[in-house]
Amino acid sequence: MERVLGIGGYFLRASDPAALGAWYRDCLGLDADENGVWHQEAGPTVFAPFEVGTDYFGSRSQQTMLNFRVRDLDAMLTQLRGKGADVADETEDMAGVGRFGWVTDPEGNRIELWQSA
Repeated sequence: MERVLGIGGYFLRASDPAALGAWYRDCLGLDADENGVWHQEAGPTVFAPFEVGTDYFGSRSQQTMLNFRVRDLDAMLTQLRGKGADVADETEDMAGVGRFGWVTDPEGNRIELWQSA
């Protein structure tokens, strides 16, 4: 059986694609090239369908949520707040999995940040 090898891309609509790309670069340090190619560090990727009625993604109209692995969640959240980003006040600790925090990008997409245990 053929199988996928990994995530090849994540695409999202934006009213101002250049500004949104700059936000991801300047606030999260996502250094994509002029073609959008980003060479991420090796590590686990979670694929997990959620119940249709979940509030976990923030807005019920948001159908998917991007999760980024981070080295230091507290430092990342402090950095984002310093740049004026919309950062959720709460964080969540999950035993054996790690810590989670959330930020909403300028287009209203809730993003999860994960520091592995």
